[in-house]
Amino acid sequence: MNPEPRVAYFSMEIAVDPDVPTYSGGLGMLAGDTIRSAADQHIPMVAVTLLARHGYFYQRLDNQGRQSEEPVHWAVDDFLVDTGITTTVRIENRKVTLKAWRYDVAATEVVADNLVDTERPIVPVYFLDADLPENADEDRVLTDRLYGGDHRYRLCQEVLLGIGGVRILRALGHEAIERFHMNEGHAALLTLELLREHRIAAGRDSLTSDDVAAVRSQCVFTTHTPVPAGHDKFDLQLADRVLGSREACGISDSLCHAGELNMTYLALALSGFVNGVAKKHSEISQHMFAEYKIDAITNGVHAATWISPAFATLYDRLIDGWRRDNFSLRYALSISDNDLWTAHQATKRQLIEYVNRETNAGLDADVLTLGFGRRAAGYKRAALVFSDLDRLRRISRESGGIQIVFAGKAHPNDDQGKSVIAEITQYARQLGDDVPVVFLPNYDMKLGRLMTSGVDVWLNTPEPPKEASGTSGMKAALNGVPSLSVLDGWWIEGCLEGVTGWAIGQRSNQVHGANGESLYAKLEQSVVPMFYHRRSDFIDVMRHAIALNGSFFNTQRMVYEYLIKAYHIDPWRELPGCDQRLKVAIQHV
Repeated sequence: MNPEPRVAYFSMEIAVDPDVPTYSGGLGMLAGDTIRSAADQHIPMVAVTLLARHGYFYQRLDNQGRQSEEPVHWAVDDFLVDTGITTTVRIENRKVTLKAWRYDVAATEVVADNLVDTERPIVPVYFLDADLPENADEDRVLTDRLYGGDHRYRLCQEVLLGIGGVRILRALGHEAIERFHMNEGHAALLTLELLREHRIAAGRDSLTSDDVAAVRSQCVFTTHTPVPAGHDKFDLQLADRVLGSREACGISDSLCHAGELNMTYLALALSGFVNGVAKKHSEISQHMFAEYKIDAITNGVHAATWISPAFATLYDRLIDGWRRDNFSLRYALSISDNDLWTAHQATKRQLIEYVNRETNAGLDADVLTLGFGRRAAGYKRAALVFSDLDRLRRISRESGGIQIVFAGKAHPNDDQGKSVIAEITQYARQLGDDVPVVFLPNYDMKLGRLMTSGVDVWLNTPEPPKEASGTSGMKAALNGVPSLSVLDGWWIEGCLEGVTGWAIGQRSNQVHGANGESLYAKLEQSVVPMFYHRRSDFIDVMRHAIALNGSFFNTQRMVYEYLIKAYHIDPWRELPGCDQRLKVAIQHV
C-alpha cells in the first residue's frame, strides 16, 4: 500500500515514457527522472502535468536542414488510465471541464525486488485533458500542444495546470499534501488557488497576510533558466480577460511585476523555498531576483534510466547495489581498462549502426566521435565547433579522424534555433568526408539515451551564463563518456581538468572567440592525442567521469536534497522505505 502523497510536483512537461510524447527537452526529462527517483526512494509524491494530445511536435528536416513540424499521433489510452475524475476552471468566464488521466511511475524493479508487486512503490502522474464534449471547441484544444500557440493559449494552459491541477488533486482525494513544488513558473497560478482555499476555509471575503504566509509555507519553486524567454509574462489586459477579475483571483498589485503578470515573480512571492539548478545558476538568479533568497540544488539524472545495457551489465557484475545506492558508482575506479572499453565499444557500435542505418553516413566505430544533443537554441551555440573549418579539417586529417553527431529540436516559433540546424547542415555539406557530420531528427528520450552513451566525448558549448544546469553531460558521465564543455551550469562543479573531462575556455574568459580557440586547442592538444595514442589515459578519464560525476550528479542525491531542504521531510525518520545506507553519503552533500 502506497502512502498518501505529501508532495505534489507540478510541471508543464514530464517524460514518463519514451513513447508518451509529453515533453520537449531537458525540463521534461528532469521531471521524469525526479519522479522515478521519488518512486525508488518511497517518497510520497504525486505529479501533475498537461496531456499534450499532439505532443510537442514531430520534426522533419529537408535537404537544407530546414525544420518543419507535424502533430505527433499517439494513442493516449494505450499508455494512460482514465480516472473518470473531473474538475472545472473558468477561462474567459466560461466553465472548462478537465479530466485526469493517470500514469503510475513505479520504482526501479531491482530497487523494489524485496517487495511483492502490490507493494511496489509508485508515484502517480495525472495528465489533465480538456478535450471533452462539454467544453467549447476553443477550449477542447488547450491540451493539444505542448508550448504551442500564442500568449493567450499559453496563459490558458497555465490556468489549467496551476488552478486546475490543485482542483483535480482535491477531486482525487489528495488532501494531505504539505508541499506544492512548481518545476518552473508555468504552474505558478496554483498559488492563487491555494490562496482561495485558505480564504474560504477561514470564512473571509478578502485575503490576509495570514493566507499569504500559509501559502508560502506550502510552496516550493525551482527556476531553471536565466534566459528571458524562459520566464512567462502576460499583459494585464490579457490576464483580466482570461482569469476574470484579478482582484477576485487574488492577484494584487504586489503580486504583479513591471505592469505584467510575471509567472516567475508570482512563484517567487508565494514560495517559502526557491532554488536554482546549479550553484552558478543560483548565484545568477540571486542577482536577477535580489529581493528573494535563492538556494541551490544541482540537477541530476536517473541512473537506471540513462545507463546503457552494456554498462548496466558491467555494473551489475562489479558494483553491487549501484541502483539502490548511486554513490557506490565511485567504485568504478576499480574497473579494469578492458572491461570499461569493451562496454563502451558495445554501446558505441549501437549508436554508429543506428546513425548509418538512418542516414547512410558511413560513420566508423573506430573514429573519435563527438556528440551534441540538446534543444536547438541560439545561446547553445551548436555551431561553435565549425568556427574554423580548415583547422577542424587539419586536426581530423592529422589525428586519425573526427566525426560529429548532432540532434535537437528548435521551438516552432524560434527562427534563430531553426537557422542553427540549417547552418549545421550546411557545414556538414562543406566538410564532406573530411569530418563526417550528421544531424539526427526527432531528438527524444530514446535517441538521447543512445547518443549520450554511445559517443566518445560529449560536447557542450553554451554562451555563459545562460546554461542554468544541463543534464545531458551527466547522462554521458554515467556511461563513461567525458565532457568537453564550456564552464557553465553543472560543469563548473563537475569538471576536473583532464580527470573527468575538459573545459573550453577559462572561467574569466568565456567569450565566443576565446571559446572557439580553446575548443580547437583542447581537441588538438588533449582529447584527440589521448584518444588515439594514450588509450589507457583516455579510459582513466572515462573511469573518473563515472566515479566522480556519475556517482554524484544523479536524481537520487538530488531528491534527498529536496526532501531535507525544501520539503522539510526527514527521510530516515519519516520515510521507512528510504535506504539507510545512503544516510552518511547524503549528510556529506
